[in-house]
Amino acid sequence: MKLGSKRLVTAAITGGIHSPTMSPYLPVNSKDIARQALDAAAAGAAVVHIHARCNETGKPSAKLEDFGDILGMIRAENDDVIICVTTGGGLGMTMEERTGPVPAFKPALASLNVGSINWGLFPLLDRYKEWKHDWEQPFYEKTREAIFTNTFIDVERTLALFCECNVMPEFECYDVGHIYNLKFLKDTGHITGKIYMQFVLGINGALGANPYDLIMMKQTADRLFGEDGYIWSAFGAGRQEFPICTQSLFLGGNVRVGLEDNLFLSKGVLAKNNAELVEKMIRIMGEFNYEPMTPTEARLMFGIEK
Repeated sequence: MKLGSKRLVTAAITGGIHSPTMSPYLPVNSKDIARQALDAAAAGAAVVHIHARCNETGKPSAKLEDFGDILGMIRAENDDVIICVTTGGGLGMTMEERTGPVPAFKPALASLNVGSINWGLFPLLDRYKEWKHDWEQPFYEKTREAIFTNTFIDVERTLALFCECNVMPEFECYDVGHIYNLKFLKDTGHITGKIYMQFVLGINGALGANPYDLIMMKQTADRLFGEDGYIWSAFGAGRQEFPICTQSLFLGGNVRVGLEDNLFLSKGVLAKNNAELVEKMIRIMGEFNYEPMTPTEARLMFGIEK
């Protein structure tokens, strides 16, 4: 899809990968998650991607009341920003828990992971000697044997739920095979509307985050869907966030930044909030004459109503 100079900026606010020990600036309660989402939107993000956390411990949460508190606080102050709710959830959550926010809140967008991968976060154990909460170290140790499960039946059922609730899927693609999964789902009639892919690069257990892998993802999607047959965005985990996002601009894609994916503003400098990451991305865009889409422009691209 030809975007001209406009690009969608998504802010992924907290996610389910990083823990409170890793940054004092990671939002780990509902109030802070909502506040950082609002500030990211004010900085220029048209979409905010939302996970919930336990208010007491900062552990990823599947509780609908936690999601409800966050979404309510965002909407009370900003009724324009597009909210994308996760169905990726967190380690150990069932598909029922992961998809629960879709029928409960019927967001405009929700993530939908289209393939299973190993989920190896355990290298993070080597970076920290002490942990703020008892859950953190066992959580990362458990990922040595973790599979992020997204089977065909999981995806088919979730697609049906999205259709029932009039929610547009943001298809999370961690590897080239996931794009082929999407093609199969489209050919078999499970996907009927616009296809919006998010290329997630750099997770240990899936595709790397480098220029060659991003180009391979883009070329595969072009072959299977045609250059104008889908909308796409990309990011790299950790220090590859801004390099992959910048390359995505040149290839005609959109971008995602945020503390879910990367805790640092620059080498050795922790980002104090999600808005700082959005502001940096927009500065980079400006250097190459790209502009951030407004939520209204993003809705037109997606073909969704407010």
